[in-house]
Amino acid sequence: MSQRVIIAGAGPTGLLLAAELRLAGVEAVILEKLPEPSGESRGLGLHVRSIEVLNQRGIVDRFKTPETEAWPAMHFGLFWLERPVGPREDYTLAVPQWKTEHALEAWARELGTEIRRGHEVVALEQDEDGVVVDVEGPDGPYRLEGAYLVGADGGHSKVRKLAGIGFPGTGSSFYGVLGDVVVKEGQTVAYSAELYPGGWLANVPIDNGRKLRLMTTEFDQERPGDDVPVTDDELRAAIKRVTGTVPEFEETTWVSRFGNSTRLADEYRSGRVLLAGDAAHVFYPIGGQGLNTGLQDSFNLGWKLAAVVNGWAPEGLLDSYHAERHPVGRRVCVNTQAQVSLLYPLDKITPLREIFGELVKFKEVNDFLLALVTGVGVRYDLALPEGAGEPHPLLGLRAPDLELTTPDGPTTLATHLHSGHGLLISFGEEPGLDVSGWSERVHTLSAEPHPELAATTLLVRPDGHIAFASSTPDPDTLRHALTTWFGTPAAGAEAGDA
Repeated sequence: MSQRVIIAGAGPTGLLLAAELRLAGVEAVILEKLPEPSGESRGLGLHVRSIEVLNQRGIVDRFKTPETEAWPAMHFGLFWLERPVGPREDYTLAVPQWKTEHALEAWARELGTEIRRGHEVVALEQDEDGVVVDVEGPDGPYRLEGAYLVGADGGHSKVRKLAGIGFPGTGSSFYGVLGDVVVKEGQTVAYSAELYPGGWLANVPIDNGRKLRLMTTEFDQERPGDDVPVTDDELRAAIKRVTGTVPEFEETTWVSRFGNSTRLADEYRSGRVLLAGDAAHVFYPIGGQGLNTGLQDSFNLGWKLAAVVNGWAPEGLLDSYHAERHPVGRRVCVNTQAQVSLLYPLDKITPLREIFGELVKFKEVNDFLLALVTGVGVRYDLALPEGAGEPHPLLGLRAPDLELTTPDGPTTLATHLHSGHGLLISFGEEPGLDVSGWSERVHTLSAEPHPELAATTLLVRPDGHIAFASSTPDPDTLRHALTTWFGTPAAGAEAGDA
């Protein structure tokens, strides 16, 4: 059976996953049913957590063009949140989805990913040795073998349905229209989002202010049938119903409808079939969480799936994908539903919004909500061996991109994650364990102690999450972490105390 991984869907989720696999030397082929990139931009921004991911792979500058702007604010249920004070002007970047896809596709192709456009998965079979998919392509049907199949093919995922994975939740109870419009010459527009009795309207400048994304939500308007084309007139009418005014713009370059269906896959894995992105979870598109959650799915899955295909994965590594990401998907579903509860019906929830508005002024509440919608608050529950004591405060968190001082000069933590390997950092004190047996999977680095890290040893997974941290030498727990996430030492290199 082939050792390739087949990915259905060439959106951001599928493209990042393919790149992660190729970085680890695993063959990846993407099957995308659309013959050409759509050029659409349902997703409009990259949150700070996604920016960190791209920085850890050394490609974040591909998304920071001269036209890229930082979003001025984040909100929770249209309560504006204060971002941390400091140099992070790129806390959230206004990058249209088509640009994200273009940059990720270029990177994936550079790494050797094969992308077949106009090819759709129509059937699948799997057993303990691999998976076989039936594909409809431009030149007719064919079969393709692989070690695994990943459905990154959106909310209506064919892969999820073929695998028989349940997708419980709720259908849409209201709908909205979004459109990208060309503003009039000399017209200036500012980012805004306003709540009205019947819904809300967001205005988001894009393309360096030359275009404007208009996004309506109406809570008491029946959605037209899918067979009814979306038009400029529908967008204008929706805005008028919500705000009472008719907007002025030159032309519409793209218009679409959306709803608030909220669903979460029962399992992110069924044998050799896995789900990521919208194929695993859909929710109301508030706060730009869909695209970013999908990227985090791929970043979590990629190195684990590569480890399995490459033959060194410890038992249970691939199962940890569902264990870690399913709760995150559920959490996003909950937070988007909570935000809807703060929006309608306005005449009944106004007292709640008044109290909530007071709560948001507390820094702890503001920071909690900001971490919730950007994914910065995600912390994986990583188990310790019995008798290991209390977990270190850093365990399970994402490693911050700190400036480090090493014998070879200054560097940054993220720089040493570019290769997709794990990273073991010793801060002024050796870990007390010979780690040479893991040298092909985990790189090592010596650095001077850092004031922001109360640790002498740090083990960072390829996805940037901290798998081990200790303020004193603890070789037994470190050995447990290494074998849990990076398998047994390579043959002929038994790990022992240093």
